[in-house]
Amino acid sequence: MASAKRRRVQLTTPDLVLLSLLAERPMHGYQANAELERREIRDWAAISRPQIYYSLEKLLRGGMLRDVEDEAVTRASSAARGPERRVFATTAAGRRALAEALDRENWAQQRERPPLLTWLALSWLARPNAVQTQLARRRRYLEQQLARERATLAAVRAEVGHEHHEAVWMIRLMIAQFETELRWLAEVERELPRRAAAKHPPK
Repeated sequence: MASAKRRRVQLTTPDLVLLSLLAERPMHGYQANAELERREIRDWAAISRPQIYYSLEKLLRGGMLRDVEDEAVTRASSAARGPERRVFATTAAGRRALAEALDRENWAQQRERPPLLTWLALSWLARPNAVQTQLARRRRYLEQQLARERATLAAVRAEVGHEHHEAVWMIRLMIAQFETELRWLAEVERELPRRAAAKHPPK
């Protein structure tokens, strides 16, 4: 019966993130949200605070989370946060569902659709000088994000104590992507004066 219930639940990204987080240790909703904020969740998954609380209830109903008694967590939070909260942990069924979801091939077979590419495709209709302005904005943004990710990488390395951790790999990928795009952007800016329409458009 529990297995059938689990199959009926469609797991979203917030569901999977919470199952993974609560497999580490039991938490209540406020703690889970705070920990995801600390890990800068919105840099790698689009999850809002309301989605976190919705997923907690959904996963509990689906048998993938359970209430646990955690007096230490309750004592630590009660003085600052008021009444006791329900503390959740991932169940064996939740771990199985998470493992099954992580086996899906679509994790490795999707390509990103950055808004910048859509803008670039349409930019031939932009006002004079708008292209140069937007490219300069993008460069400034990338430089800011690159500096932020480098600082984050230093902090994560200090926390985990080694290089072979998923958080380190994730941030190194982001840094490589920003560095690659900055090099590409410099090439585009150099070539921009030579921009021209297609020579052999379809008839």
